[in-house]
Amino acid sequence: MPGQPEPFAFFGRYLEVTPPRRLVWTNEEGDDGSVTTVTLEEKDGKTHLVLHDLYPSKDALDAALASESTGGYPEQFVQLDVVLADAE
Repeated sequence: MPGQPEPFAFFGRYLEVTPPRRLVWTNEEGDDGSVTTVTLEEKDGKTHLVLHDLYPSKDALDAALASESTGGYPEQFVQLDVVLADAE
């Protein structure tokens, strides 16, 4: 998140790694952690990325939304654009 003095900690484990198409990992900060799936697919010469978070319950999703812990994705995608542009 912008303005944070420390990097954001990650707790979890990879459940599936299928290069170069799919990653699935847990987000285990507590009992209500989500499972994140990222799929990559070529469409018209470009990479199409789909990100999906699955929460164990509506209460867990509501808590994540209320804490704004789901708000970091836009910044992460901007950072990914920079990394990929530098790799070209």
